[in-house]
Amino acid sequence: MTDKTTITVDGKSYNLDSLSDEAKNQLGNLNVVDRKILDLQQEIGIMQTARNAYARALAAALPKN
Repeated sequence: MTDKTTITVDGKSYNLDSLSDEAKNQLGNLNVVDRKILDLQQEIGIMQTARNAYARALAAALPKN
């Protein structure tokens, strides 16, 4: 039994070895973009955490009436 790598697009499976160079390039582009999206989502989480900390620090620094 051979273990061929496949991808599934729109519910249909494709053997990677049978894809055209153009399809392989587009798949690579999708992988790069997906990784970048994940990195940016993590960065957004970090920025939201920092913003919350700054908001708490601002609230603490405001005069108490």
